[in-house]
Amino acid sequence: MLNFSVQFLLLLTLAVLLSVKLIKWKRKQLNLPPGRRGWPFVGETFGYLKPHPATSVGQFMEQHISRYGKIYRSNLFGEPTIVSADAALNRFVLQNEGKLFECSYPSSIGGILGKWSMLVLVGDMHREMRMISLNFMNNVRLRSRLLPEVERHSLLVLRSWIHGSPFSALEEAKKALKKSLCFLFNMNRQVFVNLIGFSLQFTFNLMAKNIMSMEPYEAKTEKLRLEYISFMKGVISAPLKFPGTPYWKALKSRSNILNVIEQKMQERWQEMREQEGDEEVDDLLGWCLKHSNLSKEQTLDLLLSLLFAGHETSSVALASAIFFLESCPEAVQELREEHSEIERKKLQRAESSLTWEDYKEMEFTQCVINETLRLSNVVRFVHRKVLRDVEYKGYKIPRGWKILPVFASVHLDSSLYDDPHRFTPWRWQKNGVTSTTTNNFMPYGGGPRLCAGSELAKLELAVFLHHLVLSYRWELAEPDHPLAFPFIEFPKGLPIKVYPI
Repeated sequence: MLNFSVQFLLLLTLAVLLSVKLIKWKRKQLNLPPGRRGWPFVGETFGYLKPHPATSVGQFMEQHISRYGKIYRSNLFGEPTIVSADAALNRFVLQNEGKLFECSYPSSIGGILGKWSMLVLVGDMHREMRMISLNFMNNVRLRSRLLPEVERHSLLVLRSWIHGSPFSALEEAKKALKKSLCFLFNMNRQVFVNLIGFSLQFTFNLMAKNIMSMEPYEAKTEKLRLEYISFMKGVISAPLKFPGTPYWKALKSRSNILNVIEQKMQERWQEMREQEGDEEVDDLLGWCLKHSNLSKEQTLDLLLSLLFAGHETSSVALASAIFFLESCPEAVQELREEHSEIERKKLQRAESSLTWEDYKEMEFTQCVINETLRLSNVVRFVHRKVLRDVEYKGYKIPRGWKILPVFASVHLDSSLYDDPHRFTPWRWQKNGVTSTTTNNFMPYGGGPRLCAGSELAKLELAVFLHHLVLSYRWELAEPDHPLAFPFIEFPKGLPIKVYPI
């Protein structure tokens, strides 16, 4: 019996040694990037997603890049993964979408956003959905429709900082979000503002108006906004379908949001049947119903995904811009001078609203926007799947693996940007001309999946900043800082004190 046990242990040890040798031989043959797999099943996912200051790459990335280089392997989200902090490889991945790589997000995200969401779709269906979005947000519409709407919504928010908002809406938002609209006045008309709450309100109301013609501050719009807040919390939560979990609540909110959109669809169909002639379409819902062949389910998921994409990223970018500017008075002064000149010309023309020509003159403003996007990294990385074996810089990237292009690591790379952790808008000026493109700057992704709403997002930021710097000065009410969760959050809601000019 003893001899049998000894023999068994010897055979087991031999088998383990042979397995290790085989794995090492396979890795040598494949020539994979260096790295490690971490724990069984979960790999290194928890370390990768550990919250950290948004203006850094985080301890996990720092340690792995220091040890393995800008391209390394890991096990993330339950799959073998190549992580890229290499600018050239990131561009290569984005430009070869559908050929060598394919969008591949965790199934839990698809469960929340829907199987027809633009974020998870690939191939022809994604191209069709994206074309609908691009047609709706084309340059002509940006000039004629969206610019006036962005300005109107900006002024609605900024004016409420002085006049306050209805008490009932304030209480409802406080109960639901705890990051709500809060106004406390003193004798100097100093106003305390929860900036994240206002940024969310501004961008959500703007998207709801342009997607479904829902007016800001109406009861139905406010109810939808609060449902959306619950929905958003579930997108980045663990996919646990148990009552009370954020994911479970998000699925309920998704259903409620889709019910509202479906009701708007029914109303619109009725209006279209009753209308005589070809009435001009003034929102995305109407455009889809008139100009696309999408099914009801596809239309619902498209509108929901655009509400998500157009609201979440823009609101965080706006809050981040105001956060960075607060600590850079030189940039605020230059912004104020630029926008004062634009305002002076506008008054000379006896016009009350901004024009497209005014917007195009906001050159330093675009530098501020670029620097905000570079430093805050609202979208830190994207998920892709490798469709065919790829060789890059001597490494083999195997078919079937995941690859994560990490934009934040490129944007904060000291070999690409001088003093990368410092807010310096002037870095985007070259010989007096605003630099708008660089191969190392990818805040909106790139390739065939370049964000369809990137121009609208920049328009929102520029117009809001125009009215902000002309009407207010501001300071932080208490210390706060953007953290990556991996989405960007301000733990305290970025409370600021604003003073009317």
